[in-house]
Amino acid sequence: MNALHARYPFLSAARDAVREADVEIAAVVSSDGDRHPAVERGVERVRRALMDGTVRPPEDGRRWNTSAELLSYPVARLLVSLLDAPGAVDKYASAEADTAYETFTYDFEHQDDRTRETIDLDALLADFDLADAVERRREGFGVAVGTYLSLAADLRGDRWRLAGRRLGDGWVAVTAAELHELLRESVKARVAADLPLDVPEELAAGLADEVSELESSFTDADFSHDIDTLAPPLFPPCMKALVERARSDDALDDHSWFSLVAFLTGIGLDADEVLSFCAVESGSQADRVRYRVERVADDGDGQYAPPSCATMQAYGDCVDPDERCESITHPMAYYEDALADGGEVTDWREREA
Repeated sequence: MNALHARYPFLSAARDAVREADVEIAAVVSSDGDRHPAVERGVERVRRALMDGTVRPPEDGRRWNTSAELLSYPVARLLVSLLDAPGAVDKYASAEADTAYETFTYDFEHQDDRTRETIDLDALLADFDLADAVERRREGFGVAVGTYLSLAADLRGDRWRLAGRRLGDGWVAVTAAELHELLRESVKARVAADLPLDVPEELAAGLADEVSELESSFTDADFSHDIDTLAPPLFPPCMKALVERARSDDALDDHSWFSLVAFLTGIGLDADEVLSFCAVESGSQADRVRYRVERVADDGDGQYAPPSCATMQAYGDCVDPDERCESITHPMAYYEDALADGGEVTDWREREA
């Protein structure tokens, strides 16, 4: 097992490393005494996937060794399979894919970094059996049309429609950035494959406490979940700051966009309203925002809860906390309290109509 396996636990080499280490997941799950580190990290992995849209560890100073990080992936797949939570599989797979996308795009840009082992594009394509379906060109890449249609099937936006692409001799022209997005879809499909698993009774019994812990965490957020008023002056400071940055074309990190989009969809905005409110014009940025809205919005499978205050602090997005912040633990709870204290308010959408 090595650090690359831990960062990309869905790769064939990572699975082989677990097999060669002769580690029995049943022994990890049912270990006597303290909870096995891989189980602890697996619980955290699933919680963050379903609540924060990422599987990265929180930036709280704790470090997981390579073995625990890698083994937490099969443990997380077991936990997701056992959860009675709407849309758990899709949300988990999306979070794993989004986190992998952040990791491999970083690796691609830092191939000369001697401080860590990185993966390159050719290796990732080969692992997903895409080497023969992607060709390098002087400008960008070509993707075999059948592969393109399969990978782009769940992507929204006119730019992904085949009718609007350059197509020749069975190949679709894409930019490097678009190829990376298609690879993210490959990761999502692999992570979601075979989920939910048919978990043996022995493993289900061994993870019963962890499943209960996760299910409780999804219902403990102290807000009503049925807010439908858009009153920007009453937003918590963190969300006001993110909105201002989005409107000023400041490049928000992926986790910051997730936090903002989850908050806005949580108060009832659809994709067009999010784009209008954040002053995002048409183009690739609009497509990316729309993609995020569709990933977090309630489509019958349940909705991501916006990140908590603790998560916002870990992200570095908690700014200028005020007096109300001292008594709440969630941006949505802040907003709900502010609405209750604000009397009659005018919805921003009505003013803009």
